[in-house]
Amino acid sequence: MARNKLITIAAAGLCLTTFTQCFTNKKNEGQRLYEANCQSCHMEDGSGLRGVIPPIAGADYLEKHRDELPCLIRHGMEGPVTVNGKEYNQAMPGVDLREDQITNLLNYIQTNFGNNNQRYTMPEVEQLLEACPPSRK
Repeated sequence: MARNKLITIAAAGLCLTTFTQCFTNKKNEGQRLYEANCQSCHMEDGSGLRGVIPPIAGADYLEKHRDELPCLIRHGMEGPVTVNGKEYNQAMPGVDLREDQITNLLNYIQTNFGNNNQRYTMPEVEQLLEACPPSRK
């Protein structure tokens, strides 16, 4: 009986450790996704590349085009875009990410780099992705 109790406690501890690791890994996923997929163009501080790549730091575009951002992440875009009153015309490639990853990435961008914008929910991102065209190019 005592042995069964010990095994149960050990199994519970293992499960708790495993679950904790899963949630810990998700904690900074938005930042990791930004670093892996966006930082090389939009820069570490979100300032963009002067005259070529628009900034995301303090970018009015994030609020004005909120409903388009999940599609923009997934499919990219070509053509001119105006951010903070300046026009940019550099193609942006799409990124093949799951809905939860897009949500985490967008929430990181919306709440960092001097941005204090409304966060996305998973259902919202899923709905916006369903409505977007297959390609924005």
